[in-house]
Amino acid sequence: MSQPRHCPAVLIAAPASGQGKTTVTAALARLHRNQGRKVRVFKCGPDFLDPMILERASGAPVYQLDMWMVGEQESRRLLWEAAAEADLILIEGVMGLFDGTPSSADLARHFGVPVLGVIDGTAMAQTFGALALGLARYQPDLPFAGVLANRVGTLRHAQLLEGSLTEGLRWYGALSRETGIELPSRHLGLVQASELNDLDLRLDAAADALASSCEVALPPAVEFAAPDVIAAEPLLAGVRIAVARDEAFAFTYGASLDLLRAMGAELSFFSPIRDRALPEADSLYLPGGYPELHHVALAQNTAMLNAIRAHHRAGKPLLAECGGMLYLLDSLTDVEGTRAELVGLLAGDAVMQKRLAALALQAVELPEGSLRGHTYHHSLTTTELAPIARGLSPNGGRGAEAVYREGRMTASYVHFYFPSNPSAIAALFAPDLEAAFAAMRRSDKPAPTMDQLAPVGAGLPAKRS
Repeated sequence: MSQPRHCPAVLIAAPASGQGKTTVTAALARLHRNQGRKVRVFKCGPDFLDPMILERASGAPVYQLDMWMVGEQESRRLLWEAAAEADLILIEGVMGLFDGTPSSADLARHFGVPVLGVIDGTAMAQTFGALALGLARYQPDLPFAGVLANRVGTLRHAQLLEGSLTEGLRWYGALSRETGIELPSRHLGLVQASELNDLDLRLDAAADALASSCEVALPPAVEFAAPDVIAAEPLLAGVRIAVARDEAFAFTYGASLDLLRAMGAELSFFSPIRDRALPEADSLYLPGGYPELHHVALAQNTAMLNAIRAHHRAGKPLLAECGGMLYLLDSLTDVEGTRAELVGLLAGDAVMQKRLAALALQAVELPEGSLRGHTYHHSLTTTELAPIARGLSPNGGRGAEAVYREGRMTASYVHFYFPSNPSAIAALFAPDLEAAFAAMRRSDKPAPTMDQLAPVGAGLPAKRS
């Protein structure tokens, strides 16, 4: 029986989105890293962009924690393993502290991780203390570490905010709005870390600013109970999977890629923008990203378009998520009206919108099994294709995303979290239907028939997604 492990930890949360949680989490990670500590950072809920920043800040991989999408046991395992190597664990929350089901507060309470409240101090003085006290006392059983002020004006302003704290709430310092460390964003969130040439300068400046505003000390140690570790079965032993990765396709979960490797897959990365051919591969994975920012360049790389068409014609597995699905359509039009013709394996067209089109957790029942994930996009897709399934949001969020299938190609707006059902993922990427069927027989759920795993041409009524 494995023993529990102990490590200082806090969950960084805020009253609402837009308070600067990622900036503060990154500043804390870089501050302690610069002082020689090993820092591990996690992100609550589905997100691809914040972890890119946090990985640069901490120098270590960043994984998701979520009581629904990731699950309690997998979240416990990730924290327990991190506690074995880290001097400090930071968890960035999602939305407001108590928002959503499950919320950041639910996760903090479940694992006993104290909350560090981040409050935007702009245009605020003593009311800061009232808001801090509300976060700390709203749910009496929630462990609470203290508060940190973001976007303060002057030293005097920071002193006013600190002086407003009551009932022994700990002051964790302040970040100034004048330090030039705010992280730029676009329609899906923060700009990707690889696009910020001065990111390390911003992170170091934030760390220095934080260090000058408070006494730097570790939070209390948290006990992380040992999980029930279940080894991955070699369901994809020797399977070669080509994974798109460049400026247009970068939205992958580290835990999902880890799972593919743990099941025996060999991953090769390629750029649909620059490469002229696919790597030698049995299967293909097109994750989400920003194809709408690079759709003209993608369209001009006709050699890659033809290579992906040939992969599909050969009957090889292909999984496309969100931006990856847009790439497979006949065309994609950006918000300026520029249209580009793309792969054309899915009959339909997508048009980018200035407003959010869908945001929701998603559970999808596929012939291979149930998978969990999320959807978040600004495009609308028009197609006459009939989906084989639709997602269901566990908390009533917008989006009942369609999943389309043509032969061994599966495409959807849903970003799947692969560890939510390893055997189903193995079946999606298995090079042949016999292997897919064998993978499903290893599941604890009833295995489908071969007809269910065969190419599907009919399903639910077509719908504008």
